[in-house]
Amino acid sequence: MNHDLKGKVALVTGASRGIGRAIAERLSRDGAAVAVNYASQTAAARELVSKIESAGGEAFAIQADVARVADVVRLFDETIARFGKLDILVNNAGIMSTKPVSAVTEAEFDRIFAVNVKGTFFACQQAATRMADGGRIINLSSSTTARMMPNYGTYVATKGAVEQLTRSLAGELGPRRITVNAISPGPTETELFMDGKTPEQLQRFAQQAALGRLGQPAEIANVVAFLASDAAAWVTGQNLRVNGGIA
Repeated sequence: MNHDLKGKVALVTGASRGIGRAIAERLSRDGAAVAVNYASQTAAARELVSKIESAGGEAFAIQADVARVADVVRLFDETIARFGKLDILVNNAGIMSTKPVSAVTEAEFDRIFAVNVKGTFFACQQAATRMADGGRIINLSSSTTARMMPNYGTYVATKGAVEQLTRSLAGELGPRRITVNAISPGPTETELFMDGKTPEQLQRFAQQAALGRLGQPAEIANVVAFLASDAAAWVTGQNLRVNGGIA
């Protein structure tokens, strides 16, 4: 099912590959002009823009490290300069660390919080002051926040913060009809997720889902497209666990 996003402008952080790429493609297919943010994957971001444009969409790539507030401000400056406004923000950029809490260094802690929490917070701050009324903010969390998974302590701490920010900001921006929601994917078949895992490990992840398989990036993007559309105008402050039924 397609959602009518014609005339809308979307900014997707961390959009050069994986789930972010699928989201950018889906929002474009539904009619939105898309700002494709990337940190270091220049070639992949440019290839995605070319693909969107070849399909008749409108997009451009912007390099920015969301862990730096100055980069976040520039990201919004350039998006609005290019398209004239912003209607949809998808905070997808993030990094993962899997280490016992006892082994995490201060530098590792600071970096993951800088990208996952600080980046999302200050992007939301920019959106709160510069987004059009009736806009949509969609933050990416993780289904790991609801599970007792060893070695995910720093990662789930960041995503728990994102979930609580989502709820509070939904209350702040409700009077302007801006909805703020989170999506928590389960194990999803992306290059980043698959890297370094054995077939046996991947099978165990698949078996954890009620549907017995890994998710696909396009399935996460479908839910983002719904939340970005008029069909979700009455949905805010929620966390949708898009995970195939992981307990």
